Amino acid sequence: MKKELAIILSVCTAVYGLTGCAESASAPAPAAGTSVPATSSAVTESETTTSAAVEETTADSETTVSETTVTEEEVSDEQEYIINSNRADTEDYKLTKVVVLSRHNIRAPLSSNGSVNEIATPHEWFNWTSNSSELSLRGGVLETEMGQYFRKWLEAEELIPENWMPEDGELRIYANSKQRTLATAHYFSSGFLPAADVTIEHHGEFGNMDDTFNPVIHFYSEAYAYAVAEQFEKYGGAEIAADISENVAMLCDLIDYKDSEGYKTGELTDLVLNDTELIIEPGKEPTVSGSLKTACTLSDAFVLQYYEEPDSKKAAFGNDMTQEMWQRTADITTKFNLVRHGLPLVAINLANPMIREIRGEFTNANRKFSFLCGHDCTVNSVLISMGVEDYELPYTLEKRTPIGVKLVFEKWEDKDGNEFASVELIYQSTDQLRNVTMLDLETPPAIYSLSFEGLEKNADGLYSYDDIIGRLDMAIADYDDLAVKYADALDDAA
Repeated sequence: MKKELAIILSVCTAVYGLTGCAESASAPAPAAGTSVPATSSAVTESETTTSAAVEETTADSETTVSETTVTEEEVSDEQEYIINSNRADTEDYKLTKVVVLSRHNIRAPLSSNGSVNEIATPHEWFNWTSNSSELSLRGGVLETEMGQYFRKWLEAEELIPENWMPEDGELRIYANSKQRTLATAHYFSSGFLPAADVTIEHHGEFGNMDDTFNPVIHFYSEAYAYAVAEQFEKYGGAEIAADISENVAMLCDLIDYKDSEGYKTGELTDLVLNDTELIIEPGKEPTVSGSLKTACTLSDAFVLQYYEEPDSKKAAFGNDMTQEMWQRTADITTKFNLVRHGLPLVAINLANPMIREIRGEFTNANRKFSFLCGHDCTVNSVLISMGVEDYELPYTLEKRTPIGVKLVFEKWEDKDGNEFASVELIYQSTDQLRNVTMLDLETPPAIYSLSFEGLEKNADGLYSYDDIIGRLDMAIADYDDLAVKYADALDDAA
């Protein structure tokens, strides 16, 4: 009979560009409900993947495309600028398939009236156009524009004709059952196929998490939980608290945290960051408690307010903020999400259903275009489980999974029928979000071509199609290996 054990990890970490999936579990499992000690000497170096090529190849997959450097111009806070891209050179290739994994667009903060946000500042927040956690009106408009861009791009590449009316099996639009993801899919489809009768697929009761999109711990054992604790410590441990402490202190000053009702009454305390706990339990999403969680809640609402409020000073509660200050604010949420979902052992566990879904779509012979709509954790865990190289996105405050970002898998063929693939992040820049910029081929969103450790691009900046399928297969195999590597002795005996 399997034991259920909640492991509390009393450290936090920044996990950028982590790859690999397995840690040995030779140490005994901790007792239920106890904090895991920071014992770096117990951490093994046996992180593995299922691909020998990955083990033997260093992460030096440079591309020789002539325009691959992504540069961000020095601009004033409200100035438009030209967005450069490191997109592959596909002039001599034909686009044959696209699979998109999307994050929802701008939403209202996840917390409602009377929440931490309301009592953590004496200032009044933006008057949102939607209920808590739901897609905002601006988010709907922005997503429609993104759909229009994809339509123009795919028409130009001749993957779809003008006014495309998909035949059976050529199109799939599938969203999580939350309002913000379903609404995002509807708005995207209205811009992408304005004349077609499009069905938005979703499963389960509206407002609940669909199993495919639900970032929960699917496999669990005591040995696995201990391996996660070891990996957590290996990738930074408590040092991350010092890394973002100045960011959090700045945010508290900006929102006048110590003048708030919550702070004065003692309901809220100093955000000290050394009380962070990551909790994993079987069948549940990893949770983070302590000051880091509170700081994330506040930074999330503050940045979303900046996207929505045209007056940047009003958005900052009367403060004059530079873009660097806004980015430091957004970094709090970025690192919180990496703490919560970013460890390789955690990512492959959370992402497994979506990885299988993406592989099925990318190998479907009849499908031309697939759109899967989930959350930032969906995109992040998929990329980490696939072994993405470290990256920081330009033109955006959110450096890994910006609001509305699209993880795009593209299949290309050369004139000889050889198959290639590109994996990109396509997203609206901070200026485009704030200014509701109309998107087309002349004014595109930001586009960033990703690289994967151990894989090499060709001279035009494309991977072989088989390499990308192999990387999806690797992530699936790594998940399947969890049950082999981390089966509890008690379970085996039973």
